[in-house]
Amino acid sequence: MSALRDRYDTLLLDLDGVVYRGEAAVPHAIEALNAAQAQGIACCYVTNNASRTADEVAHHLRALGLSVDERQVVTSAQVAAVLVAQLLEPGSAVLALGGPAVAYYLEQAGFRPVASDVDHPSAVVQGYGPGVGWADLAEASYALARGVPWIATNTDSTFPTRRGLALGNGSLVAALTHATGRVPDAVAGKPEPALLTQALERMHSQAALMIGDRLDTDIAAGSRLGVDTLLVLTGVCTEEASFHARGLERPTWVGQDLRCLAAEPIRWYPKGVRHA
Repeated sequence: MSALRDRYDTLLLDLDGVVYRGEAAVPHAIEALNAAQAQGIACCYVTNNASRTADEVAHHLRALGLSVDERQVVTSAQVAAVLVAQLLEPGSAVLALGGPAVAYYLEQAGFRPVASDVDHPSAVVQGYGPGVGWADLAEASYALARGVPWIATNTDSTFPTRRGLALGNGSLVAALTHATGRVPDAVAGKPEPALLTQALERMHSQAALMIGDRLDTDIAAGSRLGVDTLLVLTGVCTEEASFHARGLERPTWVGQDLRCLAAEPIRWYPKGVRHA
């Protein structure tokens, strides 16, 4: 039998908890991905984290030892700007909440990012940024009270750091929901389909494998599009949790780390989850 990776032409990879944790690489990840690319398997990095541009992410990955350019990186901030373009005319003001990448991609898409409801934005885009505070959320709440469209880059409740799990964008989205009684009109990131759809189109993939460490985002996103999924146990999810996964959150494969890409998939795990 062939290695698991040989079944696919493209690997769609989450980043936090899969390829790196903070600034450092996850053990064995770089070697495994370089080996896959050496065999002609494309790698595309799909992240819900909207705090950095694709170029900044690619620079980080190259510093870790991967061969990657910015076209191999798809971020939720990029996809959020695409979703805004489906709703508004070019030149419209959009309240950009989050890191600099949110405003950057809105501007690249022809919109005018603003930071206050005083500027009468026609939509709100909310993404993760470590500097987001009460005043930023208040401006968003004023805009949302007027009924403008609300796009969230992602709804991950937590964000992995070197010290553990901290508040993610989803927790701040929940704060605005609590304050306004609204929920986002659209979500760019996983498990919604827009992020992976754009990645698959960009890579022209015919047989992709979605790899992640979260059942509710990475695995569910792949399942929704009919893409095989691999849960790696280097991030949030535990092996025990994978045994109890149901529906869209049930992975196709489970592996301890990315070394499983070079292994033969020979064992079935309980409840229909196969172990690589």
